[in-house]
Amino acid sequence: MSELDSVRGSLLAPSLIGIYSRNPGEDLGSELRRMSAGLNTSIPLRSHTSGRCACAASDKIVRMSDNGLIAITGHPRWTQADLATIANNNGHASALITAYEQYGVECLKHLEGAFSCIIIDPDKEQVIAGTDRLGQYPLFYAQTDNGIAIGSSAGSILGCSQVTHTLQEQGIYDYVYFHMVPSPVTIFKHVRKLPASHYVIYKNGRVSVDHYWLPEFQEQNTRSISSLSLELKERLTQSVSDAVSDYTTTGTFLSGGLDSSTVTGILSEISDQQVRAYSIGFSAEGYDEMAYARITAKHFGVDLHEYYVTPEDVVKALPIIATSYDEPFGNSSALPAYFCAKLAADDGITRLLAGDGGDELFAGNERYAKQKVFETYKSVPAPLRHYLLEPLIGALPESVRLVGKAQSYINQANVPLPDRLQTYNFLHRHQPAEIFSSEFLSEINTASPIALQSETYNRPLDASVQNRMLYLDWQYTLADNDIRKVSHMCALAGIEVTYPMLDDRLLQFSTTIPSDLKLKGKKLRYFYKTALTNWLPKETISKRKQGFGLPFGVWMQTHKPLQDLAYNSLLSLKKSHYFNSKFIDEAIELHRSGHAAYYGELIWILTVLHLWMDQHN
Repeated sequence: MSELDSVRGSLLAPSLIGIYSRNPGEDLGSELRRMSAGLNTSIPLRSHTSGRCACAASDKIVRMSDNGLIAITGHPRWTQADLATIANNNGHASALITAYEQYGVECLKHLEGAFSCIIIDPDKEQVIAGTDRLGQYPLFYAQTDNGIAIGSSAGSILGCSQVTHTLQEQGIYDYVYFHMVPSPVTIFKHVRKLPASHYVIYKNGRVSVDHYWLPEFQEQNTRSISSLSLELKERLTQSVSDAVSDYTTTGTFLSGGLDSSTVTGILSEISDQQVRAYSIGFSAEGYDEMAYARITAKHFGVDLHEYYVTPEDVVKALPIIATSYDEPFGNSSALPAYFCAKLAADDGITRLLAGDGGDELFAGNERYAKQKVFETYKSVPAPLRHYLLEPLIGALPESVRLVGKAQSYINQANVPLPDRLQTYNFLHRHQPAEIFSSEFLSEINTASPIALQSETYNRPLDASVQNRMLYLDWQYTLADNDIRKVSHMCALAGIEVTYPMLDDRLLQFSTTIPSDLKLKGKKLRYFYKTALTNWLPKETISKRKQGFGLPFGVWMQTHKPLQDLAYNSLLSLKKSHYFNSKFIDEAIELHRSGHAAYYGELIWILTVLHLWMDQHN
């Protein structure tokens, strides 16, 4: 792999921006140029200004007959044949005009695929912007004095002269809570982020946001597992086929897990050439999955390219990666994702297929099984729980091992979902007043993260507990975390990425699989594994989920330059008014003497926050 550049250039990121003003005298051309610079994309933009509106996009922009503008980017797909025909003949923006003229804001319901779009209709004083069902193409927006600014990045919105760069305390708190800033919040006071499957509408000077799509989960399916298994394989093959542009320059991420192995295996089946796959390893016990990647590569006859990330790589790359995001982003696996994408780019690959999404579609995360155990407690009649079991177990000595476990189980089971998912969150293990200064907390709603999750969790209608957790993960684990991580790291490395597991047709198929078939007892991804048994390697079927987890906390114990980078960042945070100085010292001591991996994650997110704020302030 070539040397890591000290300064990275523009991102390979398809983008769009739009601005609308009710003031006909405003210089929107200048605003558009400033916003375009904020995108920081290396992909050429087409731009158009028409009266009170202006757009720039990686793809075609179309002018409506009433002087409005429509722009769309990504890889959209139309559910209606007539709209698909228009898109094939004249482009997706032309199809969107037709759909908008026929259906108004409901036009988004006829779109699938990965996309973001902007519709500016000055005659109706209306602007509509939407992002796809899983947020693969994000959108940010801000209301201005006279209208609205919309763009693919927070940087593009901050390029607008009417939007200030002021940071907001709630965004910082939410970042520490979630390790990223979740939609619709951003780190910037006047900028908002559009959640997946949502649209923002500006009408007569007012802004509102709503969803245009919700999943409809089915719990009854009379088809046999063998029939469903055949359809799963067909849909997987279709989604991988649609994601490939050129077999000679398309490769795959390969961690050795279920999803990356599935995508790699299918690509190897449909390609008439040997597929190239890329994997990252770590010389740290419990973190390296290279053996599984090699098993998959051998099983499917894939040319596997390997790179082992070192502590020195982290020291060099972390400041670049941390400051490259528009907002602080604390998922430590971003760094290995970058090195994997760079390895592929240096090898001549122009597009990588990523395996993200399968666990969130087909119930593959450990928390789903764990929460199922806690939910079982609710099947015990409430009077028996509250007036017999809980007083009886509560009266027993906690020092007895089984009694302590029973008390812990009851305490957690009595916490409602989705709040219970945050049991091990740093901001529940430590009181906010212990971590943050009183001055900072006076500006914070500490209940906001839980309220945000609860609203999302309860949004689907007539859904099981498991399916509500899946939908919650679509919004936060995928749209706001994993997709943001992989897409940005690929853009930084100068390579395109697509997500076959997130194909809308596969997403829709997953909603027809009953909950007890996705997760049978404690067997994660039961249906998926059953369907692909004897096709995937048996070791892949039986392995536990891991991914590209970074051994940051472990390495930091012995690697002095890495330790210095992290500890110096934390000590610099003591000078801010956000954190209690005492807790910063305590975090360092907890890492040194306590659980290196657990508190290493805390130190990572604080280090990233300092590096990001130091650059962006």
